[in-house]
Amino acid sequence: MGKVRIGLVKRTARRLLNMYPDLFTDDFEHNKQVVARLVDTGSRKLRNQIAGYVTRLVRLYKRTGKLQMLIEQQRAEEIRETLLAQAPTEEKAGAISSESITQALEKSDKEEQ
Repeated sequence: MGKVRIGLVKRTARRLLNMYPDLFTDDFEHNKQVVARLVDTGSRKLRNQIAGYVTRLVRLYKRTGKLQMLIEQQRAEEIRETLLAQAPTEEKAGAISSESITQALEKSDKEEQ
C-alpha cells in the first residue's frame, strides 16, 4: 500500500505546481529548496512532505504530458496579463488589437532566450 498524506500536503503541492510549474523538477532536493522559498512551513517534516508530493506529481505529469500543458497555460496567462496591462482603457472593455498581441508574444519570446 502507498503512504497516506494529509489533505494540506496534497492541496499545497497541487496549488504550488499549478502556480509555478516551471520551477519544479523531478529532483526531490531541488524541490525541497523551492518549497522552502515559496512556503513558510512550521516544520521540516511538512516541507519535506510537500516537496516529496510535488516530486511525485511532476514525475506523473511528465509521463502523462500534463506538465507541459501547465507550463503553456501559465505562459498564456502571463501574456494575457501583459496585454491587459498595456491596453488603453477603452480597449480593456473591448477587443485587444493584433499589434499588441504580436508585441507581447515577441517580448515573451525574447525573455525566454
